[in-house]
Amino acid sequence: MAKKDPTDLSVEEKLKALYQLQTTLSAIDEKRALRGELPLEVQDLEDEIEGLTTRIEKIESEIQEFRTAISQKKAEIEQAEISVARYKEQLNDVKNNREYDMLNKEIEFQSLEIELCNKKIREALVKIDEKEATMVQNRETVKDRRVALEEKKSELDEIMQETREEEERLREKAHDLELKIEPRLLMSFKRIRKNARNGLGVVYVQRDACGGCFNKIPPQRQLDIKMHKKIIVCEYCGRIMIDPELAGVKTTTTEEKPKAKRGTRSRKKVAEE
Repeated sequence: MAKKDPTDLSVEEKLKALYQLQTTLSAIDEKRALRGELPLEVQDLEDEIEGLTTRIEKIESEIQEFRTAISQKKAEIEQAEISVARYKEQLNDVKNNREYDMLNKEIEFQSLEIELCNKKIREALVKIDEKEATMVQNRETVKDRRVALEEKKSELDEIMQETREEEERLREKAHDLELKIEPRLLMSFKRIRKNARNGLGVVYVQRDACGGCFNKIPPQRQLDIKMHKKIIVCEYCGRIMIDPELAGVKTTTTEEKPKAKRGTRSRKKVAEE
């Protein structure tokens, strides 16, 4: 038997399909709610570990730069010491005061260079100690976060295992239902559902009010909803509305009201007599 084209469905059939889709998607939402904040917590931990790992790599790079700088300064000190030794030897062969002063100035300059290099080395060593302490702290934090991540993942996997089969079945059902709904109407439903705080895009009338925002619905509009002649949305929240009967919900309030009125009239007659 060929499948009925979604555009050929009556308004009542469209509303039934939409409500079935809504209840199926709500069931999927409930399954997701069982996971609570776990998926977000797992994602946050993964992001934090990634950030800490990047920070550790940056610190390691900075430490390497400081060590390279120390090696360069040590090489400069070695060269300066060689120059000082050479200049001191040349002092023994000076021929005049001018040469003597020049050599002493070179020795003084190279000595100052040695002191400056040693100062830079000391500062670099202090920086390395600070960076290494920070790196150790970050590594400990990463270790703790990884333990927490494994616990959260294990907890999430356990919940996922319990709900996976049921959720998959519901997803397949939702997919089949979507094929029965014309694309334009389906798109509108998804937009309404996305904007709705509780994820309800289709609601039924409850106590003369919208089942989504609970604003009162005029009697004439309620009658239009029961007639199933057109798709009606709530003028307050924009949700698609259906009558309880179409949603498979039994209501007794409408049957009790006439009984109360008949009882009141009969009591009035007795009082007059």
